[in-house]
Amino acid sequence: MIDYIKSPVLKLKNIRLLEKNQYTFDVDPKATKTEVKSWVEGFFGVKVTGMNSYRPPRKMKRMGPAIGYPVRYKRMIVTLRSGDSIPLF
Repeated sequence: MIDYIKSPVLKLKNIRLLEKNQYTFDVDPKATKTEVKSWVEGFFGVKVTGMNSYRPPRKMKRMGPAIGYPVRYKRMIVTLRSGDSIPLF
């Protein structure tokens, strides 16, 4: 199950979401909301009240003469109940 969660996202927009008790993770494209919710609740011991997911648009990358696209991923925005927090942040 831990293979579904790739990493937390720490960008400017996501840092602003921390004030609203929302945390952002990069997850495997095959992961579902219920799988990620159960993993976050079990691992961190918090209560998840909402989840949003989206796939960022593809961007073309160039590596020498080769042109292609990087591996796709999905982002999940997890909203926690007030009073809960994730200690990694």
